Amino acid sequence: MNQPVSGFSKKTKQEKIDWLAENYLQNNPDAVQILKKYWNEDAQLQQLHDDFIENTISNYYLPFGIAPNFLINGTLFALPMVTEESSVVAAASNAAKFWLERGGFKAEVISTEKNGQIHFNFYGSVKDMEAFFEAVKPKLRASIQSIEKNMKARGGGLLELSLLDKSHILEGYYYIHATFETLDAMGANFINSCLEQMAHTFEEEAKHFEPFQQKETYPEVVMSILSNYVPECLARAEVSCKVEELTTKHYEGKHFAEKFVRAIDIAKTESRRAVTHNKGIMNGVDAIVLATGNDFRAVEAGVHAYAARNSYYGSLTHAKIEDDVFTFWIELPLAVGTVGGLTSLHPLTKLAFEILQKPNAKELMKIMAVAGLAQNFAAVRSLVTTGIQKGHMKMHLMNILNQLQATKEEKKEALNYFKENAVSHSAVVSFLENFRM
Repeated sequence: MNQPVSGFSKKTKQEKIDWLAENYLQNNPDAVQILKKYWNEDAQLQQLHDDFIENTISNYYLPFGIAPNFLINGTLFALPMVTEESSVVAAASNAAKFWLERGGFKAEVISTEKNGQIHFNFYGSVKDMEAFFEAVKPKLRASIQSIEKNMKARGGGLLELSLLDKSHILEGYYYIHATFETLDAMGANFINSCLEQMAHTFEEEAKHFEPFQQKETYPEVVMSILSNYVPECLARAEVSCKVEELTTKHYEGKHFAEKFVRAIDIAKTESRRAVTHNKGIMNGVDAIVLATGNDFRAVEAGVHAYAARNSYYGSLTHAKIEDDVFTFWIELPLAVGTVGGLTSLHPLTKLAFEILQKPNAKELMKIMAVAGLAQNFAAVRSLVTTGIQKGHMKMHLMNILNQLQATKEEKKEALNYFKENAVSHSAVVSFLENFRM
């Protein structure tokens, strides 16, 4: 029976692996060899990776790919994408090429505010709390002067403070809503530092507020934390063209546009469809978020909350036909950064920024919104024409062949065979069995 371990973080990497092998890997030498196989031969680079998180024992690689031909606001981009899903980069590339011939993508940043809250309990008079908040606001601002000095010098910092009474929802619950501009930084550490300092000042000043003293009722801070819901930090991306320009050898433009708009309307109406619809959008967004060393969990949480902002979960994209012009667009909340965190530490992240022509945070927001729109266009186009599986399974073919340990010759023959035949796991198994007879 496995036993708890103490002092695990203080063990060397080899000691951690030895413990893991003994307790969970049945001392399997192949398992240990796999862990060591993914160590970087460059000891300095490996140490850098080891320091990113605690208890590192190896590296987990994901493919780093490129989707070229993205024309965004008149500038041509190649997008670095990190993902394990086989069809993502191909779909993005196909959408980029399609729109390259039709004017490309237009993108803009609508707003860049981020926010956080000081959550607290207060069971006294609402009027007393409102009076105290107005009195203490200047002191809250003053208390973070040293923290926001560098940010303010660059044009950012704390923007506004407001008091929200939520006691009608949860007894005694209030919070201070703080908005920030963090420029090219994602800003999580900055915002949290500001909030915690203001929370301390808030509680200390409350001890000396006479109405609280008279009634012996004081506010108590529960927690101070930024929010990953950033509906005031929005990027918009769009494509448009004449309906007849959508005509290809596979479909007629007007009919395609009508089916496409209908598919978007369905995703706006039906949450079961919208979840998968939006997941496809995030295939593109997350791939750029990962490549640039940003926090994909924060982005995902904020985006899906935004999709449900109208009290139901719906599509993040929109489409319309007006005066024979097809327009397809997206608005996404994206709190991302180009400085801080892994953006200046991970060598591949730094390379990704080079490939993207060293964007600032606003430019990166536009690029990510475009990636999401392109991914969604590719997916919906497949759904309303050939179906999603034909293209997806073609891209998945190599994964199946690798799972079945196909040789180089077998892969070559399989790729030729499945150019004209439907791909499925059973079909690939059958092909290999016949080929090997």
